[in-house]
Amino acid sequence: MKKSHILAIGIVAVAIAILISASKDVTTYSNFGQAAQSGEKVKLVGQLVKDRPVEYNPDKDPNYLGFYLKDEAGEVRHVVLRATKPQDFERSESIVLTGAMQGETFEASDMLLKCPSKYKDQEIYVRSEKKG
Repeated sequence: MKKSHILAIGIVAVAIAILISASKDVTTYSNFGQAAQSGEKVKLVGQLVKDRPVEYNPDKDPNYLGFYLKDEAGEVRHVVLRATKPQDFERSESIVLTGAMQGETFEASDMLLKCPSKYKDQEIYVRSEKKG
C-alpha cells in the first residue's frame, strides 16, 4: 500500500472518531417534566423567578447557589448549583442549565447565563464544583 493510501485511511478514521464522539454530546433541550421522567442528565432553558429567594451565603458555603427557575413549559422548580454565584446573576434574561432531577430539585452541573448588555449580549458560563 502506498503511503498516501495509509494516510487517507488514517484521516478518515480520525474523522469518524470525531463524529462519533461529537454525536454523544448532542442533547436537546428538555423541561422539568421531561427531566423528571428520564432521570438522566439534560439541558433546559428558563428564566429566574425573581419573586422567589436566591439562596447564596458565601460565609456558610461559597459553593452553594439555590434559586427557582421557570422552564419553557411554565413549570417552576428549585435548582441547586454547587458553584459561586456569578456577578449580575439576578439580571440574567435566560439561563441554560445542564443537570438532572434529584427528587423535586434540579441539580445543575453547568449553567450558562444570557445577560443584557449596553452594547451587545453577554454569556456567562459557570461549572459546578461538585465532583462526580
